[in-house]
This record gives sequence, C-alpha cells and structure tokens, in this order.
Amino acid sequence: MSTSLRNVVQRRNHKERGQLASREKLGLLEKKKDYLQRAKDYHGKQKRLKALREKALFRNPDEFYYKMINTQTKHGVHIQKRNEELPAEMVQLLKSQDKNYIKFQRDVSKKKMEKLQDSLHFIDQGEPVQTRRNKHIVFMDSEKDAKKFDVVRHLDTAPELVHRTFNRPRLETLKQTDLDAVVSKEQIKEMKRAREMKYKELESRREREKGLQRAERELGMQKALQGKGAKKKVGVDKMGLAVYKWKADRKR
Repeated sequence: MSTSLRNVVQRRNHKERGQLASREKLGLLEKKKDYLQRAKDYHGKQKRLKALREKALFRNPDEFYYKMINTQTKHGVHIQKRNEELPAEMVQLLKSQDKNYIKFQRDVSKKKMEKLQDSLHFIDQGEPVQTRRNKHIVFMDSEKDAKKFDVVRHLDTAPELVHRTFNRPRLETLKQTDLDAVVSKEQIKEMKRAREMKYKELESRREREKGLQRAERELGMQKALQGKGAKKKVGVDKMGLAVYKWKADRKR
C-alpha cells in the first residue's frame, strides 16, 4: 500500500492580492466573490424591471378593481391609505376599553375631591368661589340688645382677628402666645392664598368630573346604538347628548 506525501506535506497558503497603496482612497479591492454577488443582484433587478415594463405595456386601459380607490402613487412610489374601516367587533372592544379607562379616572378624581372637601370648611358649595360669602348669624332677644351687640366680646377674641373666618383663637390662647406672631399679615396672606388655591383646584376637578361623566355617557350610548333593535331620537339631555328610545320588542 503506497502512501502519498501530497496529503501529508502542508501546502502553500495562496493569498489574494490586496489594494495598491496608490489606490487606497478607492476602498477595498473587489474580489471575484464580491463581483459575482454584485452581478447576480444587478441582473436580477434588470429581469424584474423588464417584466414590469412588459406588464405595463400589455395592460388593459379599461381595467378597474376597487382597491384603486384606496391606493395612490406619490413620485412613482405606491402608497396605501391606512384609514381603512375596522371590524365592528374591534371597534366595540376599543370603546369598551376606553369606557373602563374613563371610569378609572373618575374614581381617582372623586377620591381627590373628597380629600379636598375634608380639608376645607365648605359652607356654600353651590356658589362659585368669587361670590361665596361665609355667614355667622347671631340671634338677639330685642332690637335694643342688637344695637349694643359687641362682636369682639361675643367671639372672645382680639379686634384684629374679627374679620377672619378661620384661625381665630380666643383671648386665653392669645395671652399664652405672642399676639404679633398670630396677627402677622404675611402669614394671613399666605393662608388665604393657599386656601384660594385649594378652592380653585376643587372647582377645576368638578369641571373635569363633568367632562368625564359626559364622555362615559357618550361611550355608553354608542355601545347601545351598535346593538340590535329599531330606535328613534326623542330629544337631548342636560349634557347636550342625544336621547334615543328603542322600540319594544317582545322576546320569544
């Protein structure tokens, strides 16, 4: 049995020629495998263009199909419109999810409104913030006693604190504390400003609650309109939304 040294002796590694130093600005030197890949891609594109030209050449000018209505070309590029109508089941699912999200936001807003109302002594809730006036009515036995009525003595506080509707300590408390610290004008302004900000926040949350309630009502009505049965518009509710009446249908 003869053995050949051809498979034993290591062969010489043949290396491909690299790019010349004077041509490095042109990039890497193209090898044969790169040329084959580029040529194959080029000829494939030429074949597709030839097939498209033949298809356009023999096309029937009277040809029409309904997809042409929702498609168009811009600078030779085919563009398909995306505003296609969704299925009824998908639309109903999306609206139900929107209704659940609105209900969640209403619950969060209601909790915040309750916290604000607990922190504020709200006497006249129906009036706007600008026209709200707190009243303290004192009943007297006769007109003579009413003329002699002294507000400072009745409230048992300092004359400087009579106009206050909150943070109005009695004289015993004022004797134990510094009067100047209690009657500080800057402190009074800061407390009034904070109180007014809370009132404004509460009013804005009330308006937001009305908007969320209207949106939830509208989504509920749209869901009902998608159901079966003959219906008729009978009027408009206090929110400005349409009110419908369904025809009575006897169930079998």
